[in-house]
Amino acid sequence: MITVGMNYHVIEGKQQDFESKFAAVIDALNAAPGHAQSTLWKDVADGASYLITSQWSDEEAFKTFIQSQAFRDVTNWGKEQILSGRPQHKIYKS
Repeated sequence: MITVGMNYHVIEGKQQDFESKFAAVIDALNAAPGHAQSTLWKDVADGASYLITSQWSDEEAFKTFIQSQAFRDVTNWGKEQILSGRPQHKIYKS
């Protein structure tokens, strides 16, 4: 089992759009082979900063998901409409 931390900073005023989109993205995550659980966290000190923690059976399952068309569609939308910078992902292995 691995945990992936995905850090996002959104354009001020776009927080609700990001949160709403995550609700749709969670369906794609839940359908991905090897995905166990994901949670969206919001920084109380910076309301435009988010962390998604995601648990996967292994690193290969996560890599397969981030190479999928569904993930590309979401990230392209985010880059063009929502994010103030490039997202950062970190993999934590137990």
